[in-house]
Amino acid sequence: MPRHLSMEELKAGIPHILQSPRDDGILQAIIVRPDHGMRNDVESCEISLEGGVHGDHWAKGCWLSTDDGKPHPDVQICMMNARCIDLIAGERANWPPAGDNLFIDMNLSPDNLPPGTKIAIGTAEIVITDTPHNGCAAFIDRYGRDACVFVNTGEGKRLKLRGIYGRVIRDGRISVGDRVRKI
Repeated sequence: MPRHLSMEELKAGIPHILQSPRDDGILQAIIVRPDHGMRNDVESCEISLEGGVHGDHWAKGCWLSTDDGKPHPDVQICMMNARCIDLIAGERANWPPAGDNLFIDMNLSPDNLPPGTKIAIGTAEIVITDTPHNGCAAFIDRYGRDACVFVNTGEGKRLKLRGIYGRVIRDGRISVGDRVRKI
């Protein structure tokens, strides 16, 4: 794992993160989590309303369920800004432990992608949900306390640097390198 950055080093990276495209972003990584703690870094996969990221443990049950006990679709796909995880985790091999499905070089702030915004990736479409995505104890273990505080408070929280959730509204195939655009 990378050296844990100090709060000062993390805050110094905000201007670079804010230079992320507001539209016409790029999908930088896709991570499938077949079980808790497991990560498969893939080049391409199917996503669907029924299965989320195909092969991901979300479809088997997750931390948020509907009244009938099914995994909640509002936390189906977790996404994080690629520039932010690059700052926090360093080299690309250190990104998957963050636990997000998609790492996107795009401004994911609510000013740019408020809940209800639809985005297209590959042949799929996702709607941004309003469920908060926060760093947790595992995030602290992997990237340090300062990184978790950085994404969960102040400017980091306002900008949604820990990431956002989305729900699939059009099944399709996504691939690393795909354009990510608002629709």
